[in-house]
Amino acid sequence: MITVDAVTKTYGGFTAVDDVSFTASPGRVTGFLGPNGAGKSTTLRIVTGLTPPSRGDALVVGRRFADLPNPGREVGVLLDASAQHAGRTGREILRLSQQMMGLPRSRVEDMLELVSLTPAEAGRRVRDYSLGMRQRLGIAHALLGDPEVLILDEPANGLDPAGIRWMRDLLRGYADRGATVLLSSHLLHEIEVVADDIVVIGNGRIVARGTKAELLASAGTHLQTRRPADLRVVLEAAGLTARVTSPGVVRVDADPELVGQLASHASIPLIELRPAETAGLEEMFLELTADTQREGAAA
Repeated sequence: MITVDAVTKTYGGFTAVDDVSFTASPGRVTGFLGPNGAGKSTTLRIVTGLTPPSRGDALVVGRRFADLPNPGREVGVLLDASAQHAGRTGREILRLSQQMMGLPRSRVEDMLELVSLTPAEAGRRVRDYSLGMRQRLGIAHALLGDPEVLILDEPANGLDPAGIRWMRDLLRGYADRGATVLLSSHLLHEIEVVADDIVVIGNGRIVARGTKAELLASAGTHLQTRRPADLRVVLEAAGLTARVTSPGVVRVDADPELVGQLASHASIPLIELRPAETAGLEEMFLELTADTQREGAAA
């Protein structure tokens, strides 16, 4: 339902997105994961027709977003919860879109109820909304046309824990009905909990993709020692690919039993030895995107 094919976007001498390709399938939540500045928002802007790519193409429901005759009925989009007319009320914003899409007026009240905006809150001007209320209004707007595709950029920003749980259940239920959900976030736990498929981007390039199980199954072995440099030399001498991922921590692409034997034969004591997949998504994410972990590093 969403196909991104070799998309590149450059601004002068800076490449924001570099040869990005992935798909998001019906009936699944695809998590688009990466640190701030990695190229997530630029990619989503290209998918939704707001930013033209320098090369490549992005299709939604088999067409470019700009070619959809009534896009709100096919694709629900939330890229920036603050990009709403501050002088209008929440209800007015939804009614304008409802009229443009040719929807029944009752749809507005249904969506306000769905996202738990009370009648009093819906009658307030958006300038007086909290960020969490703006997120709820944005989600209501994205769902207004009952689309078969949802594209959401950081929808959990500003939501309290109960709101995050509500949003997670909403997206899971939407995908279970057969819809395609593309969810961008740097909140690792939210992606890990709700996503079926994961696409990881760093420095504008795709660095990993697959199901969570597939990504973690290829993670190798995690070791902790007070002699990481010596251990790395021993492992590489045995023909293994090893890397120091943080102080005292080594990741190697090999079976834990073999790695333990090599460390023992070299008389290098280990503090910890376990399959790296048990470290979870967070460790994998930090390792794959190590070059852009600092806030704004890719800007």
